[in-house]
Amino acid sequence: MSRDMETTQEFYGSVLGWTFRSGVPEEGFCVAFADGAPVAGIGAVARAYQVAVSWTPYFAVEDADAAAARIRERSATVAVGPINFGKGRAALASDPDGAVFGIWQGQLPHWSVGRGSAPAWLELRTRDTFAAAIFYAGVLDWASEGEGGCDVVYKGDQVIVRAESVEVAGISGGAVEAAPDPHVRPRWHVYFKVADVEEAAHAARAAGGTVTQSPHVSRLGKEATLRDPDGGLFTVLAT
Repeated sequence: MSRDMETTQEFYGSVLGWTFRSGVPEEGFCVAFADGAPVAGIGAVARAYQVAVSWTPYFAVEDADAAAARIRERSATVAVGPINFGKGRAALASDPDGAVFGIWQGQLPHWSVGRGSAPAWLELRTRDTFAAAIFYAGVLDWASEGEGGCDVVYKGDQVIVRAESVEVAGISGGAVEAAPDPHVRPRWHVYFKVADVEEAAHAARAAGGTVTQSPHVSRLGKEATLRDPDGGLFTVLAT
């Protein structure tokens, strides 16, 4: 979500090389493209609403209404929807610890996380890793045996989600058996691919953003965490 679509497009165009296409018929929405393929959506939020600007992952579901019911059954919140949006149905929700995410029923781009132009990685930073893994597995049918289902495995102090043997997301917040961490502010965090992390960090500063974590090497590769002019936090990753 963005408070100034023009500034947001200029920023991500400079930092990530994205181009944009209006999301007609929905006003105040555009689709970002990398190398000619869709990579993300950007929507306008009225300046009068004092809400935090952030990137939100949307997970594909077969039935948005059924998924929304599973969210509520697990003591979580459906804030918006499910509503008709374009050629599908969407809902915005938060898990029991308050991390915001979306669900989407409908047509999908021909990519998945970690492949092509799609985001490189998704990470949930939460208080209770094990409880979060149980929640999302139940809501999104992770660890199911159906075609196209995701596997959930433990790797060190993380829960890793794999789609067709490709690692696409992680859930972390301390050791799996550790007590919930009250100091962790639960949220989903998105990683976008770049060719050069240093260049992306430099471009972010030049375009009015900030670098909250300087370029460094993690287990995923070389990365840096940036904040756009609206305050949206994301990480760039050279893969």
